[in-house]
Amino acid sequence: MQPPDATGHAAVVAVHDVSPATWRECRQLLERLDTAGVRPLTLLVVPDYHRRAPVGSDPAFVRAMDARLARGDELVLHGLFHLDDAPPPRTPRDFIRRRLMTRAEGEFAALTASDAAARLARGIACFDAHGWPLHGFVPPAWLASDGARTALAERADRFEYVTARDGIHYLPHWHFERTANLCYSPSNAPRRMYSRLAIRRELARAMRTPLLRLSLHPQDARVPDVAAHWERLAVEAMASRAVVTKRDWVRRFREAARRSPRGVPSLHAPSVKQDSAASAAT
Repeated sequence: MQPPDATGHAAVVAVHDVSPATWRECRQLLERLDTAGVRPLTLLVVPDYHRRAPVGSDPAFVRAMDARLARGDELVLHGLFHLDDAPPPRTPRDFIRRRLMTRAEGEFAALTASDAAARLARGIACFDAHGWPLHGFVPPAWLASDGARTALAERADRFEYVTARDGIHYLPHWHFERTANLCYSPSNAPRRMYSRLAIRRELARAMRTPLLRLSLHPQDARVPDVAAHWERLAVEAMASRAVVTKRDWVRRFREAARRSPRGVPSLHAPSVKQDSAASAAT
């Protein structure tokens, strides 16, 4: 399908946590989507997953990523280690964010600006070493500290966008567009049941939202019913929306912004705003 026009709705189908350590499960998800004709896809690559799977040490994985790029997919930097090794949470709110909502994998949730900048630099160097185009960043678990946001603002020369759980920040000015986002927690039956209810509610909200995101994770491939549900959701999205990469969507946003007298696409006026906190960081 073609990217959306100025008034069209679109869907981004993204596979998270792509790494040599998770490649078997990721490949299963990708094969399902490929067979169903869902393309292009967005792959979120972790350069050294849990400090035990550097992508440069696996030539077969690098070739697989090259092949995905050749077919029109996008590779996105998704942290460096995908592991939250910052000092432990000190408040109930941080404990919920960093230990319950994610199992100590929100790598950028509590980093200082200097630590975040160092990890971003290593991630950028990984992409550059393999000749992979780089346009966006997705912090693991969609969590980014104030320091991480400062570091990202300083690298707006390399990143066009940063994705959050509920939307996309467009750099360098941190305009925010709210999106719908589907995600599974497949580890046990109660979590899967809650996920299905949450997906149903989010799909209802997505009817009023220009961009729908489908966020798949390697563990989804371990539960056949979940993997099959993702395939159905992707096919249904493809029937009513143009499937695009995140970069495709960002380019569409920027083009609409250039046409708008205010610099913000008028068709997104209800859902796009200036992120004042992030702008202050710049």
